[in-house]
Amino acid sequence: MSDPKPVFSVRELKRSIGEDVTLNGWLDNKRSSGKIAFLQVRCGGGVVQAVAGRNDVSEAAWADIERVTQESTLWVAGKVKEDKRSPIGVEIQLTDFKVVSLTQDYPITPKEHGTAFLMENRHLWLRSSKQRSALRVRSEVEQAIRDFFYERDFTLIDSPILTPAACEGTSTLFETDYFGDKAYLSQSGQLYLEPAAAALGKVYCFGPTFRAEKSKTRRHLMEFWMVEPEVAFLEFEGLTQLAQEFVVYLVGRVLDRAKEELKILERDTAKLEAVVPPFPRITYTEAVEILNGEGNPIQWGDDFGADEETIVASKFDRPIMVTNFPAAFKAFYMQPTPDCEPGRETVLGLDIIAPEGYGEIIGGSQRIHDHDLLLERIRHHNLPIEAFQWYLDVRKYGPFPHSGFGMGIERFVAWMSGVSHLRETIPYPRMLYKIYP
Repeated sequence: MSDPKPVFSVRELKRSIGEDVTLNGWLDNKRSSGKIAFLQVRCGGGVVQAVAGRNDVSEAAWADIERVTQESTLWVAGKVKEDKRSPIGVEIQLTDFKVVSLTQDYPITPKEHGTAFLMENRHLWLRSSKQRSALRVRSEVEQAIRDFFYERDFTLIDSPILTPAACEGTSTLFETDYFGDKAYLSQSGQLYLEPAAAALGKVYCFGPTFRAEKSKTRRHLMEFWMVEPEVAFLEFEGLTQLAQEFVVYLVGRVLDRAKEELKILERDTAKLEAVVPPFPRITYTEAVEILNGEGNPIQWGDDFGADEETIVASKFDRPIMVTNFPAAFKAFYMQPTPDCEPGRETVLGLDIIAPEGYGEIIGGSQRIHDHDLLLERIRHHNLPIEAFQWYLDVRKYGPFPHSGFGMGIERFVAWMSGVSHLRETIPYPRMLYKIYP
């Protein structure tokens, strides 16, 4: 008889039906009648049911089964059997069992806990089924992002985290000392992507970004991850197509490869299956008309908040594209819309707003590629010209039209998972006055 095969994940178990295996893990839960025990064993991020009859294991093994507690570390041996009732399609018929380390007084129990308590114990809350599932959805989204751009010949560019100047505004920057000079945690990698687009054509960056917004809403974090593509010679219409294709690809990937996680999260997948092209498209001006018709008092020239985004999105069954925003509240680098009505200058900007109240998931624009116009916009925003000289150089030496967008991963994952707050879509959320653990 061959030795049992050690396995390290639930996925390996699915490929081991009929084989004798061993694995290490933790106890999620158990129930026992005194003659038979059913143990939910967490291994490699998944959970498998292990079944033990009192007469099928040694007295020492049964004693350990009886005394094992939630989140104790354990070792099991047994035969993998097909079980079509199981979410993973298999279970383990135990032949041996050992408690490796017995856990006492685990603080997160099956009873209801308050959010403040769970956030203080985030390092332990991660072990719960819904938190694990949300993070596995996040992992699938991140892999899909890399695959999407790799398949389309984009080059990954690692933009710096420490920057000498603001990208979108000076009021939401985390400032730090850089050997006597001021430096800031990056709000975006976009400005550094634009020179790279001249070198490589199609590029993207993917990493952490920081906003010092004093906001406690469910849609904001101080630290979040953002993916940002930038494409040389891509103008506005091409940008809208790229953004739509990107969203559709990611949604399809989650539906295809995270079925079990979505089920655990109790996500209504019918709403995600409705995310097919083409997306509805309206201008900012048309959005204001919709809002006014719903009794919202917003005036032309005002920026949208969460309420406005939710109202507009509620009129559609899939993500909606809103374009041509007023230049007054958009970033300095956005290309003006040609032939604007005087006093109503807009930019070639794009927001994609997710349905179900999840808000903006993509924001992008065609960039100004004219040197003198960009210089004028930098001055208009009272930004230090010397800090942006390198950025102006891109327009001085071989200027070219280009476009790009940014997508915050946490908002997208929240939408996919159906969770209400971004704090559940990142392992260790950084929120206003919240940096522990």
